[in-house]
Amino acid sequence: KNISSFSTIIFLENNMQRSFGNIEENKLVGKRMKKALIVTHVSGFLIKFCMNDVEILQKMGYEVHYASNRNEKGYLYEETQLSEHNIIFHHVDIVKSPYMFRMNYHALKQLIQIVNEEDIQLIHCHTPVGGMLGRLAGRFCSLEKKPKVIYTAHGFHFFKGAPLLNNTIFYTVEKLLAFFTDTLVVINEEDYRSARKLHLKRGGRVYKMPGVGIDRQKFLPAEEEEKRSIRKKFQIPQDAFLVLSVGELNENKNHKVILDAIQKIKKREEETGRRENIYYGICGDGFFRDEIRDYARRLGISSKVFFWGYCSEIRQYYAMADLTIFPSIREGLGMAGIESLAMGIPVLAADNRGTREYMVNGKNGFVYDHKDADGFLRGIYSIKNMDPEDLQQMKKYCQDSVEKFDTKYARQILEKVYKDTERAMQK
Repeated sequence: KNISSFSTIIFLENNMQRSFGNIEENKLVGKRMKKALIVTHVSGFLIKFCMNDVEILQKMGYEVHYASNRNEKGYLYEETQLSEHNIIFHHVDIVKSPYMFRMNYHALKQLIQIVNEEDIQLIHCHTPVGGMLGRLAGRFCSLEKKPKVIYTAHGFHFFKGAPLLNNTIFYTVEKLLAFFTDTLVVINEEDYRSARKLHLKRGGRVYKMPGVGIDRQKFLPAEEEEKRSIRKKFQIPQDAFLVLSVGELNENKNHKVILDAIQKIKKREEETGRRENIYYGICGDGFFRDEIRDYARRLGISSKVFFWGYCSEIRQYYAMADLTIFPSIREGLGMAGIESLAMGIPVLAADNRGTREYMVNGKNGFVYDHKDADGFLRGIYSIKNMDPEDLQQMKKYCQDSVEKFDTKYARQILEKVYKDTERAMQK
């Protein structure tokens, strides 16, 4: 069933042109207006991750359009933020699941209409379903001169260690969609090696960039006074050892393994009669919110776990933490880990292709298998009981280890992507 859902790409090849006819390319008086369309399935994604894209495109003279589903809000934002940055928003009925074929087929027709009517010359798509529909829209639009299509893969859904069926399906889809892709941007080494094996459109290029970049002037280490002040605000004991996780509440983020570790701490307290004073805070929201809360209650650790929901001002949460934990099963990169390290906070991370880009076991934290609750428990105690001088050395290494992810380097590559794409347009 899954394979047949995606194999409709071939069906679309034969039928989409008939659906929309052969309209002429829009003609403007004088020079053709430069227009770019950013596509995602989550409407807050642009404000959260793509403002560098917008700024660079606008400096290059593009009118920036944004197509997404305003009802799929993974990140808090106000639609007025788009108009404030002169971004023209288009609602499309795109949904996260690629298996909801009817809705996404309708969204594809909406995207094609936008591309045709607005005379879009450049499509930059993000997120898996946004990447699929954005590339198909570029292929099946009726413009005489097809738009150039860029896809930024924030982590392919096929990767080493994934189930064979998943890898087969998602690799096959990406292999087919590569034929409709002019530029493919990836954010980790494993994906870069995979992307180089795909056959893009003639003249297509693959780029690796360090994620969306991090503002290291914002994510600076917190002073002790700031840490005390924020803990007072959130009613966190000043002598507590606070462990923090940041990320959407879903199965992949794997919060349950840390809740299992916290339960082991609670059992140790009961057995020894000694209070460990370790607390776990979770920043994020999502479909698994109720399930994770219930799981904490069933384990009897609700008093040790704080659920702060979606946190827009995330730096203050890092500022009061002693340690962050990033136990995801898979990650394309993982900005939460990078933000934490930039603030000099050690990280306990699951071993995946994203965390391998910046984690050095024993230097800026510790790395474990994503199922290893005992390993994460050892890591918590290792950081908590670390010699102060060794801890300071680790904190310094944390900051140094993410220097290469600074926004300036991400912008340099992104600017090159857009300039190379524009040169290809003029050929």
